[in-house]
Amino acid sequence: MAKIKVTKVKSAINRTQRQKRTLEALGLKRIGQVKEHEATPNILGMVAKVSHLVSVEEA
Repeated sequence: MAKIKVTKVKSAINRTQRQKRTLEALGLKRIGQVKEHEATPNILGMVAKVSHLVSVEEA
């Protein structure tokens, strides 16, 4: 499986509870925090839901 690096670039303030929970599930709490995940359909779907709050790059 390919790996991706997900970086939180925007705040979750004034976002829906669903988006906040998605960021938490990805392991992102602070702006600038980076987590590495496998590029599974589940993870890619989560990233797509909060794409305006994170940046993604191949690892």
